[in-house]
Amino acid sequence: MIPVTKPYLPSQQKLKDYIDSIYERQWLTNNGVLVQELTQRLEAYLGVENLLLVSNGTLALQVAYRSLDIAESNRAATPEAITTPFTFIATASSLKWEGVQPIFADIDSNTWCIDPEKIEAAITPNSRAIVPVHVFGNACDVEAIDRVAARHKLKIVYDASHAFGVRFRNQSLLNYGDASTLSFHATKLFHTIEGGAIVFKRKEDHQRATKLINFGITGPDSIGELGINAKMNEFQAAMGLCVLDEIESNVTARSLVSRHYDKHLPLCVERQQWNMEANSNHAYLPVVFESQAQALAVLHRLSEAGVTARRYFYPSLDQAELEMGTGQTMPVSRDIASRILCLPIYAALKPAELSLITDLVKEVVAS
Repeated sequence: MIPVTKPYLPSQQKLKDYIDSIYERQWLTNNGVLVQELTQRLEAYLGVENLLLVSNGTLALQVAYRSLDIAESNRAATPEAITTPFTFIATASSLKWEGVQPIFADIDSNTWCIDPEKIEAAITPNSRAIVPVHVFGNACDVEAIDRVAARHKLKIVYDASHAFGVRFRNQSLLNYGDASTLSFHATKLFHTIEGGAIVFKRKEDHQRATKLINFGITGPDSIGELGINAKMNEFQAAMGLCVLDEIESNVTARSLVSRHYDKHLPLCVERQQWNMEANSNHAYLPVVFESQAQALAVLHRLSEAGVTARRYFYPSLDQAELEMGTGQTMPVSRDIASRILCLPIYAALKPAELSLITDLVKEVVAS
């Protein structure tokens, strides 16, 4: 069986050493030693400041909205945030959980990221923020989005769950927007089993979020505001430190897998148009076929051979069964979502397995 991805498991001995140190200290959570170390090392590796580790990527989004007052409730009308329909459900559902109505803006047909012109058209008097997604790690048009946000005085929270290690114009892509959020789920390029992070532009927003993730507690006998429990624990941080130690070899191995696909996939298969001023972290391998029927035929043929592919992101969220309450139709997102498959990519994929996958894709496309 060839899965669509495999969690990266680092040196077992190194992880044991970290766990032994946790047992020695008996400090399991509440900003422990390893959480502090991982925070510092990630800031250095990624080239960012004001990074806050949290327990998962969905809470990273929710805490970011709260910290930036996007979810402020003492208003006559429901606050709105403009986001993409071509994303994982958590991007939109996290807004709904915080009392913010997601308003969809369609995607660019080549990059698959949110179209800045469509963002502008979706703005209303109730708009409070823009929540773009760096889809599959591909950098959004951050400068155009910045201009739209500035014109309309909107906050920007980037869902950068796929963009670990991506740099744009020689700096971290995570430095754009008022905040960028990361997911450190086990299936991600970098993971802490479960976990996430927020990178804030401003130190004061980071300071507020630090209190929010610990129930809003501001001192031994004081609670400053309504908070939540979103802290990362020491065991998560231990895994993260081990994975970070080996991140370069992991990315290099994945880049070789990507190179095989680039060389051997049929030319008629559509690939994502990459932002030429940003690097790729090789987190995903998405391809778009000429029709939904062809994509489903490839999916079926791969499954017969024991290969798992995934329809990321299907369905487009504007047609998901979960009611988002927008009543919108996003034709580009629907079209791409109907024809896309993510093919297997992980460091341990063998050349023979890669050849099997590309041969099967060619077989269906040629039939």
